[in-house]
Amino acid sequence: MASYQLTFPAGEDEIRALRAGDEVVVNGHIIGIRDRTQIRIFDQGQEPPIDLSGALLLHTAPNVRKLADGRYEKICIGTTTSARMVRFTEGLGSSYGVRAICGKGGLPDEAIEPMQRLGMVYLAIVGGAAALETTQIEEIEEVVWEDLMPECLWKFRVKDFGPLTVGIDSHGDSVYHNVQETARKRLEAIHVRL
Repeated sequence: MASYQLTFPAGEDEIRALRAGDEVVVNGHIIGIRDRTQIRIFDQGQEPPIDLSGALLLHTAPNVRKLADGRYEKICIGTTTSARMVRFTEGLGSSYGVRAICGKGGLPDEAIEPMQRLGMVYLAIVGGAAALETTQIEEIEEVVWEDLMPECLWKFRVKDFGPLTVGIDSHGDSVYHNVQETARKRLEAIHVRL
């Protein structure tokens, strides 16, 4: 296991250097995205008004306060479960050049092949760490598609965001798959002993 500091947007070479189980701390910009945003992009055919090339997408719908000048103040920016959004993975990489997705709970095996082919990774964050995540987001720089509030597209500037764990790498390895396979084998061994 290795530790990396990455700045997003990132290039494919930086992503290909990561291996499942590695630790990553992120600086630069991350884009908040959620179900309704991706439905608008892929099911309703609207192009995202934020450039997603090289991006790290964070599965979130943050709790914020709108200020008098139109900007948003962060209150609590947590992460949501990723598995239900797996169907968007390939399109995010092939059509928009997304390099990383961050969420909790992992992505199922159907995400492994497109991530490998397109040079993407899944970065896992500890569930329930919203208070820490919020302190690592320095500013909400842009919010688009406000009619989807809180499931808009959010552009966050971050510093030392993480640590995150590479859950699925761009080489076809998934810690989630590996854990499930190990558990299955142990369960079979237990059944044999019974």
